[in-house]
Amino acid sequence: MVNFVSTVPTLLPNTTIKEKDPLFPRDLFTEEQRRHGAIILHILGVVYMFIALAIVCDEFFVPALDVIIEKFDIQDDVAGATFMAAGGSAPELFTSVIGVFVSFDDVGIGTIVGSAVFNILFVIGMCAIFSKTVLTLTWWPLFRDCFFYSVSLITLIIFFRDNYIYWYEALVLFSFYIGYVSFMKWNQPMERLVKKTYL
Repeated sequence: MVNFVSTVPTLLPNTTIKEKDPLFPRDLFTEEQRRHGAIILHILGVVYMFIALAIVCDEFFVPALDVIIEKFDIQDDVAGATFMAAGGSAPELFTSVIGVFVSFDDVGIGTIVGSAVFNILFVIGMCAIFSKTVLTLTWWPLFRDCFFYSVSLITLIIFFRDNYIYWYEALVLFSFYIGYVSFMKWNQPMERLVKKTYL
């Protein structure tokens, strides 16, 4: 008769497993303290950061953008596609840098693509729902940005087929963004040309 011994480890009542997650810094509180209410301090910290971010954007970032737009005579949609996009994508940039160089995790791609979907669907939808005035939109900024976004996503999919992004592929993606920003310099002439040719 053969006796099978289970290889699944069993834990004694007072046994705990300590695991270090490279994605998170060491917590100031123990797991027992968090269970007894210390987790509330974490929640308050997150709420505080959201409020602080809203204040910084509302009181400093947006007025600074207004000054830049007025001083350099930049169109609103061009400023939104460059300065506003750079400011809004800064968290994704730092998250990707930390994910690649600190925690050595693949959080970068998911963060970039996922945040783009969130910005397109959720942010635009919420702005439209809670807007107190009628938002007047034109087709050209939507067509222009969707074209560049589609090209960049297709290029990213092609480059990521082997699950690796090489330096020259990253250089191509960065060059696409430089081309997009350069295109913004001639945004008005290109808009007139397209409307004159196809409309």
